[in-house]
Amino acid sequence: MLSHYVLRASLRSRSNGLLSQLPPSIEHCVDQIWPNSHRNFHASSLVEASSSSTRWKKRQSTDSYAREAKVQGLKSRAAFKLLEIDAKYRIFKKGQTVVDLGYAPGSWSQVAVERTKPGGRIVGIDIIPAQPPKGVSTIQGNFLSSEVREVVKRFLSDPDRGRPKIQETFDISQPVVKPTPSYIDLERHLDDNHKEDQIKLEGDPQGTEKVMVAEKEKSRKAEDRVMGRMVDVVLSDMSAPWDQTTGFWKRSLSDPYIRMMNTSGISFKDHAGSMDLCAAALQFGFDTLKTGGHFVVKFYQGSEDKQLEVQLKRLFGSVHREKPDSSRSESKEAYFVALRRKHNVNRESVLGTNQIT
Repeated sequence: MLSHYVLRASLRSRSNGLLSQLPPSIEHCVDQIWPNSHRNFHASSLVEASSSSTRWKKRQSTDSYAREAKVQGLKSRAAFKLLEIDAKYRIFKKGQTVVDLGYAPGSWSQVAVERTKPGGRIVGIDIIPAQPPKGVSTIQGNFLSSEVREVVKRFLSDPDRGRPKIQETFDISQPVVKPTPSYIDLERHLDDNHKEDQIKLEGDPQGTEKVMVAEKEKSRKAEDRVMGRMVDVVLSDMSAPWDQTTGFWKRSLSDPYIRMMNTSGISFKDHAGSMDLCAAALQFGFDTLKTGGHFVVKFYQGSEDKQLEVQLKRLFGSVHREKPDSSRSESKEAYFVALRRKHNVNRESVLGTNQIT
């Protein structure tokens, strides 16, 4: 069997017009194993991939955001886009549950972990195998699959699953077991609270209104729990990945870039693909976001993004288009930042009848 290295040498010779330098016996074997048309096509693909990789490396070396990301230990320069969005809209709070769709290589998840400390829960989903950042729970799978979405929802249904445990500290000078109040003490405490509420209501004309608002808030939270809406923020920086054709020998967990897509160069294809991913992310957000939750999604600009904006405005209190400074000027990417999910919005009015199943 002809070795892999001889095949590669033959391929390079063919692509450079140096076929005559190979011995006839080797060339005959190559023709039998690998037809000429297939060999030439693969050679051109390798040349294109090599030149594209060289351009990407050159651009990264002169990119200030890429250099700064490396200095700060961030997975990629994309972290600065989310940092800019959060600085403007304050989407993160301590203790939140955040879902990062298309998390690889993990820079957005890194930002979410830092901004939701302590007690925050970050869950990342991606089809590409990648090493999760510290403090992030991840699920590998195709998010367009209904089975994968159900797995994510089951994971989120337990409010403590994936949430870092806060270590409690004990003061040895204090008794470990606290005295349990008696039944009479509890009844007296309830009476005292009731009297205080009555005094507040009588002395404050708006007290009744405040109590009603608090009761409504409780009922909304209860409804969210019943409906399985337990997420505070949904992030989507998804792009359709390239099919993996080479680099199977690489440690892909630490180098997911081999399959991450910038753009195909065909604007309509990139736009249409991003709209499908946005639709899947919006449907997931509708099912899992709490009332008052936020939604940040990347899209490639085109004719259909206005329709997506209309859908978002039906579900959220305010919707903003953003093109962060850290996003490359030549890129068609942009972001919708949708804030404060509304209560009791009809599903079909947002998602229509063509929902992803």
